[in-house]
Amino acid sequence: MTLLHWLTRLAMFALLWLVLAGTDPVSWLVGVPVVLLATYAAVRLSRIVGSDPRPLRLLLFLPFFVWESILGGIDVARRVMGPRLRIDPALVSYRPRLRDPAAKVVFLDSISLLPGTLSADFRDGVAEVHALDRDPSVVAGLKRLERQVASLFGERLEGEPEVSVRPCAATALPT
Repeated sequence: MTLLHWLTRLAMFALLWLVLAGTDPVSWLVGVPVVLLATYAAVRLSRIVGSDPRPLRLLLFLPFFVWESILGGIDVARRVMGPRLRIDPALVSYRPRLRDPAAKVVFLDSISLLPGTLSADFRDGVAEVHALDRDPSVVAGLKRLERQVASLFGERLEGEPEVSVRPCAATALPT
């Protein structure tokens, strides 16, 4: 692990602390030890888990992450607040092409930011995703997310992912 990796993590955790705690100098009495411990833990875990995201590519991933989070929130609010509940729930089985275990974790953790999706399970290399709608845009969103995560970790995706979509059992909602 190079000094650059340590310093990058340290800077990211310090920036996160600054965003969460503000500019009050007293907060750094707790912040400095927390940032140092978080940096140490992150470096130790990255040695165990596998590779790390590329720092410059992380800067490109963050706007994507924020934008998809906003779109996901708007989509769910629009569905719930509308006069009719517009859902056609489905379970999407998606086998990611990512090889790096850390990249798979980021992919699985990020699925829930996509509009109307929730990562429900990961077993035998297949992600089970609950979607509010069976629309093809769900699978397109998963592919787009996988490409972004692959870029974040410097991976090259080959072929097409294995995907199947099946409807969820219908449940009667009171009207």
